[in-house]
Amino acid sequence: MAAAAKPNLLLAVTIPTKVSLRTGLVCNTRLSQLRLRTAAAAASSSRAVASPVPSETPEAKQMRLETEAALEWDGVCARVSEFTATAAGRAACGAGRVPVGRSREESERLLEQTAAAVLLSAPLDFGGVEDVSAVIAAAAGGRLLAVREICGVGRSIRAARGVFDQLKRLSEETPDGRSYYPLLDILQDCDFLTELVQSIEFCLDSTLSVVLDRASNKLATIRKERKKNIDMLESLLRDASTKIFQAGGIDSPVVTKRRSRMCVGVKASHKHLLPGGIILSSSGSGATYFMEPRDAIKLNNMEVKLSGDERAEELAILGLLTSRIADSQTRIRHLMAKILELDLACARGLYALWINGVRPAFTVRNSSTQTQLDPNNECSVFIEGIQHPLLLEQSLGMVKESTEVGKGQISNEHPISPMPIPLDLQVRNDTRIIVISGPNTGGKTATMKTLGLASLMSKAGMFFPAKGRPRLPWFDQVLADIGDHQSLEHSLSTFSGHISRLRKIVQAVSKDSLVLIDEIGSGTDPSEGVALSTSILKHLASRLNLAIVTTHYADLSRLNAIDTRFENAAMEFCLETLQPTYRILWGSTGNSNALSIARSIGFDQKVLARAHEWVEKLLPDKQKERQGLLYSSLLDERNLLESQANEAASVLSDGERLYNEVHLFYSVDLFF
Repeated sequence: MAAAAKPNLLLAVTIPTKVSLRTGLVCNTRLSQLRLRTAAAAASSSRAVASPVPSETPEAKQMRLETEAALEWDGVCARVSEFTATAAGRAACGAGRVPVGRSREESERLLEQTAAAVLLSAPLDFGGVEDVSAVIAAAAGGRLLAVREICGVGRSIRAARGVFDQLKRLSEETPDGRSYYPLLDILQDCDFLTELVQSIEFCLDSTLSVVLDRASNKLATIRKERKKNIDMLESLLRDASTKIFQAGGIDSPVVTKRRSRMCVGVKASHKHLLPGGIILSSSGSGATYFMEPRDAIKLNNMEVKLSGDERAEELAILGLLTSRIADSQTRIRHLMAKILELDLACARGLYALWINGVRPAFTVRNSSTQTQLDPNNECSVFIEGIQHPLLLEQSLGMVKESTEVGKGQISNEHPISPMPIPLDLQVRNDTRIIVISGPNTGGKTATMKTLGLASLMSKAGMFFPAKGRPRLPWFDQVLADIGDHQSLEHSLSTFSGHISRLRKIVQAVSKDSLVLIDEIGSGTDPSEGVALSTSILKHLASRLNLAIVTTHYADLSRLNAIDTRFENAAMEFCLETLQPTYRILWGSTGNSNALSIARSIGFDQKVLARAHEWVEKLLPDKQKERQGLLYSSLLDERNLLESQANEAASVLSDGERLYNEVHLFYSVDLFF
């Protein structure tokens, strides 16, 4: 879309119709600077009235960053960056700024883009697209841009148009070209600033980084006069230098420049050969003078003047082009942002092909229509054979850092690790809390991290390695408490850091949140840990979409017997090999198998036998104690509900009494 003509812009720039810019580009440096200030002021004004973009609170940002770090989100972003084609794309992925859908609809759009990128018959060519954000900001701030910077802007805009044209050709040449529409839509409403690009290319030579003669009539005239003057000056100086040489005043003819003026060399003893000449400088030894002949003074003065006029006219042209760039900053930034969006979509598509990823779908809880169409839709999470992306990539090898990166070529320079064991994740619609138990190193945390990472990837429009068509809810936020939050700086123990993190999660959680808690309630007395964990989980059960917690507390695995919102899962452990199988047993409760593992590594049998005796002695008392805690908790909850019910009944009784009194009063009044 061509912008309307404005007084601050270059005039008559219809290059295709062969209209020269020479008739329209008449300006001076002062006018150029005035226009730059005007453009900068306009840009500043537009920024001042723009509506502010809502941003997350510092605490919410800190929680998000901690969760992303715990789930190793930056590792996924770094791998996607290997498939980007632009510097801006690599920078965005490297900084973890991969766009994540802020709504279900936005995430669906990102997934559509990735699906279209997977189907591309040939990679898009982003060659020539540069990160010009700093240059645009400099122009908007009033700084005069150099030839190289202006050419970079023009080159990037033209390259962006080339990407769009290439995508259109692919769409037209493909039988089912509609599949590329999600990618075409990214650039569909962009302004490719054709006139600005043509003006830049007409005025500047990007190869030599110079302003061309045709940029203005004045510049062409100045350069023509300067060339004529220089020819005359050089001819005069050559003749003078030859005569000096022939007279023995110099060993060889020398024509050079000193103090921005053309001159000749002559021995100090023979300076009389240039009567009326001006000594500009001398050699280090003082034996040679560099003198300006009297006849060259006028021509040198003209050269200095014309050189200054030429530079002033070049600055004026650069000023006008800078002004046009500053005036078009919003459209240029929008175009470059869309190019970045397209680059990231293509990178997600190549990444999906590399990991053999499949497209996830978002489920809606308690959707009877979906359940009738597909019985599996009774599950809010239904993912078969998912593999942790970061563990999987270790078995695939590393992407070659070469021209083949965009094609997802794999290098075998690094040792290939075994394939991670696929996991099946199935969560019923009515389940809010999943308690995963089992031995250490059995895969509890890895399972939890896999679902958390899959949730972030699906929100960001990424495919992940699984079978069939995985489904999971769209979570507005993923909140995780994984790892040791001990802090010497803030005097926090491991348990204090754990509880502090849980407090923030409880405050921030919403109906659409996913919460991941590793070893809930650990780090303190087991009885208090169980009581606190039970209270937290029952509080969260009615306030979130889904929570997954890992634990060694058997009491937490018994909550599903009294609350249908709870579900158990266990990591399978082979008692024969005493090794985890990393399979999830849904609806089961896992044992820690501490004594079995201790026996397998050759622990002293007498110590183990004594430990078994203590287990047998403590287990009945421990069960009674835990049952008592649960019973006490339920009793307290029942008493609270009874108290609230009695209070409500009292309020209702008072209301009825007041109503009867008012009704009786009005009835008596009407009677009299």
